[in-house]
Amino acid sequence: MGALVWIVVAGLAMSAIALVGSAALLIPDRHFSRIVMPLVGLAAGALLGGALFHMLPESIAALGNNLAVFAWVGLGVMVFHVLEQFLHWHHCHRPMGQHRPLGYLILAADGLHNFVGGVAVGSAFIVDIRLGIVTWLVAAAHEVPQEIGDFGILVHSGWNVRHALAYNVASALTFPIGGLLAYWLAGRVDVAVLIPFAAGNFIYIALADLLPELTTSPAPQRKITHTACFAGGLLVLWAIAAVT
Repeated sequence: MGALVWIVVAGLAMSAIALVGSAALLIPDRHFSRIVMPLVGLAAGALLGGALFHMLPESIAALGNNLAVFAWVGLGVMVFHVLEQFLHWHHCHRPMGQHRPLGYLILAADGLHNFVGGVAVGSAFIVDIRLGIVTWLVAAAHEVPQEIGDFGILVHSGWNVRHALAYNVASALTFPIGGLLAYWLAGRVDVAVLIPFAAGNFIYIALADLLPELTTSPAPQRKITHTACFAGGLLVLWAIAAVT
């Protein structure tokens, strides 16, 4: 398949992941953190591992080992920091009832996040199909717990179930739009610069948003489980890089 087909299929598949949020309806509040937090640890490890073991090496191979690559990484970190500061962007993996952001704000920030993610994944497919697949998998690992958390908060904040699901899916449709934009830009600009930019996004989400969530549980046994899931995410992404 060509890059465009991969981008379209990957974009629609990522949008479909928003439907997994409906699983939050089946999870009692008291069990929510027990199920989601290990997924958050795994997602944090996958995001960090994807950035360190796949996206940064590919960025250096495509753009050269120069300061500009790491400047793009820094810009990716800064952009997501600014989004979080000024939009009060929370990834909402915490138990229900704690620091609920406004539903529309969640959807707006999630839509922007998905758009940037779509541009990054689309760019990765243009650079190399294998890199695109790995980048998509890493992004998907983060989307599953995020969509469950976002959908759960919308419902518990009084949203109608059908409306919450519909709006959540609508915000996810910005992902394929971003991917198609990357494909359109490919002949006009060097989209390879978006790979280190996306790596900075992934690093920020992993270290600033997800890992702090894993410190909220005081139980030592849970901390061990969460840390093991985080290490597992790193290990899996390292292993994929080692064999490809």
